Amino acid sequence: MSLLEMEKVEKVYGQGETQVLALRGVDLEIQEGEFTTVFGPSGSGKTTLLNLIGALDKPTSGTVRLNDSSIGEMNKNQLALLRRHNIGFIFQSYNLIPVLTAFENVEFALRIAERKHTGALRERALEILEQVGLSDKLDRRPNELSGGQKQRVAIARALVKEPKLVLADEPTANLDSQASKEVLELMVKMNQELKTTFLFATHDPMVMEYAKRLLEIRDGSISRDERRN
Repeated sequence: MSLLEMEKVEKVYGQGETQVLALRGVDLEIQEGEFTTVFGPSGSGKTTLLNLIGALDKPTSGTVRLNDSSIGEMNKNQLALLRRHNIGFIFQSYNLIPVLTAFENVEFALRIAERKHTGALRERALEILEQVGLSDKLDRRPNELSGGQKQRVAIARALVKEPKLVLADEPTANLDSQASKEVLELMVKMNQELKTTFLFATHDPMVMEYAKRLLEIRDGSISRDERRN
């Protein structure tokens, strides 16, 4: 079943002499349950691609359809609901709420997604934080955590609501090799058991090893599409 369809998608930033064509006529289809990595040099269009798929931005031209909804035709409220209920984001800059603890940041993701009653929210948030190795850091605020610990909170927050699609921009950038392996195996488990679709933008060879599909992007175009068994 197709989760994402992109047809002749272009994205232009700026105007006149400062105009930048970030994506050039991209055609892409991703099936439900895929585990895909997008790679390419800096400035090639990886983050722009993720932003369009995640309904954080709209294409300049072309069509992006996610879960049978055309992103370009949706208003702000519709886009917010689509993101809230269907997409988990792992940002390179974490985007944690500074006044909330690690536990509260993760629990908040469940609350805004309107998932389960209060007791179950707490139980699920504790479970996912334990799975990413942060059961001893529940009461720490972001400024009391290392970069790697913040990254793991961000990963837990994205996974806790069990979204249909997880978009991850360099999710292992601040993790050591053991922590990277642990969170990737957690993602593989979700992918296999819940059919969660994962799309990574990364330079990390370990992430690419786990991927079942590799998409190379250069100068705003997909130059390689390789599927693995």
